[in-house]
Amino acid sequence: MDIETSPLAVPFPDMPPIEGVTLRVARARYKKWDRCDLTYAELAEGTALAGVFTKNVCCSTEVEMGREQVKRGKARGLVVNAGNSNAFTGFRGREAVEQIMAQVAAHLGCDSEEVLVSSTGVIGVPLPKDKAQAGVAAALGADACSWQDAANTIGTTDTFAKGATVSAMLGDTRVTLNGIIKGSGMIAPDMATMLGYIFTDAAVEPAFLQQCLSAANERTYSCITVDSDTSTSDTVLAFATGKAGNVPITGFDDPGADAFMAAMEDICRQLAHLVVRDGEGAQKFISVSVQGAVSDESARRIGLAIANSPLVKTAFAGGDANWGRVVMAVGKAGEPADRDKLSIAFGGIWAARNGLPLADYDEAPVAKHLAGQEIDITVDIGLGQGHATVWTCDLTHGYISINADYRS
Repeated sequence: MDIETSPLAVPFPDMPPIEGVTLRVARARYKKWDRCDLTYAELAEGTALAGVFTKNVCCSTEVEMGREQVKRGKARGLVVNAGNSNAFTGFRGREAVEQIMAQVAAHLGCDSEEVLVSSTGVIGVPLPKDKAQAGVAAALGADACSWQDAANTIGTTDTFAKGATVSAMLGDTRVTLNGIIKGSGMIAPDMATMLGYIFTDAAVEPAFLQQCLSAANERTYSCITVDSDTSTSDTVLAFATGKAGNVPITGFDDPGADAFMAAMEDICRQLAHLVVRDGEGAQKFISVSVQGAVSDESARRIGLAIANSPLVKTAFAGGDANWGRVVMAVGKAGEPADRDKLSIAFGGIWAARNGLPLADYDEAPVAKHLAGQEIDITVDIGLGQGHATVWTCDLTHGYISINADYRS
């Protein structure tokens, strides 16, 4: 099935090279498609590694092994397979991953545990070892490719390549962070919600890199949702080659640590937003800001209850300012809320205050706001200082069309 590019698509940015990172792509032919579907990233010796993974208990072998590899904190290579998630495949799936790790490790002359593998696509079909072996061999011998080529290759139902780049000054040294990501459906926050990879030339110790990625995740990847479904394969990995030459950062007391943390959160937020913008069938990008909750975590849960509601999402698909559905979603969240203190606004225009619709409420400017592609919802719980913002998209007929024949 041909899928039109999302109307919310963002042009791929001009991304500079990262010293210590070489990208290559190849055709493993995991599906019957005329495109590259295997991505290989070769990393310099001494590259630091961090990662966050799905909390889905039926996760893939790649996720199980990745969790253990991240604890070691070092990486030399990354292989990403598209078209087959290799999840729910038992020992055959694990054998395929171990084969890929060993093949790349032999090429690099490193420990196989330093080779990370991710897979995405159909669940329940073992990754074909013959195709994997041939695909990896082709990638190892391929010419270096661009960031956009790599971003395109890791996609499945994605309608546009997703990438972001930021820079930061760590003392007198400028460092760069580049990221690519895939994700369009089966998107819900429970650590990451897709496959994403961040590469930087900064010198950062693995423990601090992990601290930064985990903190950024809580405010970015774990605050997006397309359809409330948490994938079996969700992974975000960060690699720091150390080639920029800055004094290595080991903790927040070191010079440049705050700047690096800010850059990490910036790139993670950009990448997370791109996933929502490519939500399957999406026509509108929706920001849900919750304030006045009893805690930040409570605000996040309330925001996600709103963002995950099919009734809320379909209302916005139709441009309907149905704030009653927002009230419903707040009430079902299981978090402290008081009907008589609740206030709701669309596009900065309050429709209800303190549990009552405003007497002079004019729906015309709200309807105009909802007709656009960028929608803002503000909900004031009226109980405390907790606040959070989550991001989602509308729910359209396009989502059903894409997923009704996903395996065909």
